[in-house]
Amino acid sequence: MKISSGFRSVAAAVIAAAGISAAGAAYADDGKISFSVYKAAFFVGGSGGEGMLTFHGRRYPISVGGISGGLAFGASKTYFRGTVHHIRRAQDVTGVYGAAGGGGAVGKGAQVIVMTNDKGAQLELSGKQVGLQVNADLSGIAITVK
Repeated sequence: MKISSGFRSVAAAVIAAAGISAAGAAYADDGKISFSVYKAAFFVGGSGGEGMLTFHGRRYPISVGGISGGLAFGASKTYFRGTVHHIRRAQDVTGVYGAAGGGGAVGKGAQVIVMTNDKGAQLELSGKQVGLQVNADLSGIAITVK
């Protein structure tokens, strides 16, 4: 049975692409992240904070900043802790993360959020909020590995 060279070339390319894709997915790893964010808003808000990324046994300081717009007012501090998935190196965490949602807290409250940046890094965070903050807005944060 003869197989054309064109078919063999296409089959080899498909197998190679599948191998590269599987190797890339297998190479991506997870890390731990924690940071605190101060947020203040009156329709347009801003936030800033700092924290730590732990990846492959090393600790990397991070800075966090962001903006929000919509129905938002108050001031709060939130302590976030969680996991970052799908990173190959610590710098993959650097980027802009966006989320749409709503929530609120008077005194102590809880936050849970999942966000992804343009490099595919996915944050799964839970947090505890202190302060008065009411929002129904679109929010975004930027994380930078220092």
